Amino acid sequence: MSLLIVGTMAFDALETPFGKVDRIVGGSATYAALAASNFTTPIYQVSIVGGDFPEEEMEALSSRGVALEGVEIVPDEKSFFWSGRYHMDMNTRDTLVTDLNVLARFDPKIPASYQNAEYVMLGNLAPAVQMSVLDQLQNRPKLVIMDTMNFWMDIAMDDLRKVLAKVDLLMVNDSEARQLSGEYSLVKAAKKIQQMGPKYIIIKKGEHGALLFYNESIFSAPALPLEDVFDPTGAGDTFAGGFIGYLARINDISFESMKAGIIAGSAMASYCVEKFGPTRLKEINAEDISCRINEFISLANFEVR
Repeated sequence: MSLLIVGTMAFDALETPFGKVDRIVGGSATYAALAASNFTTPIYQVSIVGGDFPEEEMEALSSRGVALEGVEIVPDEKSFFWSGRYHMDMNTRDTLVTDLNVLARFDPKIPASYQNAEYVMLGNLAPAVQMSVLDQLQNRPKLVIMDTMNFWMDIAMDDLRKVLAKVDLLMVNDSEARQLSGEYSLVKAAKKIQQMGPKYIIIKKGEHGALLFYNESIFSAPALPLEDVFDPTGAGDTFAGGFIGYLARINDISFESMKAGIIAGSAMASYCVEKFGPTRLKEINAEDISCRINEFISLANFEVR
């Protein structure tokens, strides 16, 4: 099934307790597309880059079944750039530099060839931009998921509520869920957010896994303990890409399928953090992914006697 991904394609400069890179390709749409392409094609990418974005990176995406007609290239300007430093716990970070560059003028246009997309992922962008994408879709997709963050809750809450009313699934971390809902309990937070529109809520808890909520049903997915965690920057977007890519492959959006989708997304994210940027995502194959999914199954499998 076809998948539409809207988000950033960018450069990152990263520093963690285990190393440093001065400039590496990143962005929510980049990570999500690389993850999703392991499960489904075509993927319809919508983003904006400057003339500095490497042609070889575009070709690598294209070779994986990612359509780039919706990626605007501004030849004389620079791509979005973000720089950050992670603390020892790898859960907290300091933003050092944010240069919007071409992202400041991002006005996504959905090509006619993308209009048959049945699955849609709205990356972490201004709610008004997310809404503009939904307004351009001629047919209601089978599933629309969105990501957001505290920043938009602080400065664009009215716009955010409008988008929430139109999507099927919201994906946020635990602190974002608490801020959006005003509830400390994640169970209460999910119920309150569901009243805003999304039927499904995924609350990411980093190294502690993720929770899926639908009506009164809850699924708790573990996180895989890893020996090496070098860079968590794209883990959330990789998780989202793996999740929706898996659902698009099986073309089933039931609660049971979403459980499996969370494990697929978690498996992809566990690979992503093993090296800087999307490097590891470019190295793995279907056998690797299957083995990692089986590790997750073994991690949570037990019998009561």
